Amino acid sequence: MLNLTYTYRLKLLQQQSQTYDAWLETSRRVWNFALAERKDWYNSRSCRIDACSIKSDVFKAYLRRWIW
Repeated sequence: MLNLTYTYRLKLLQQQSQTYDAWLETSRRVWNFALAERKDWYNSRSCRIDACSIKSDVFKAYLRRWIW
């Protein structure tokens, strides 16, 4: 089996490099913001395994399913 590997390099001008860096920075900030929101949401709905609070949303949803 023959494996061919190609490497491509961009030779950007100074202005193009600055534009590209700005795009990368914007993408990084958007990704990190979305990740932080997901982590905050997950942490707000999780509880310890050995004891969940009655005030917890997870526990309330479980009770709503079983209490008539």
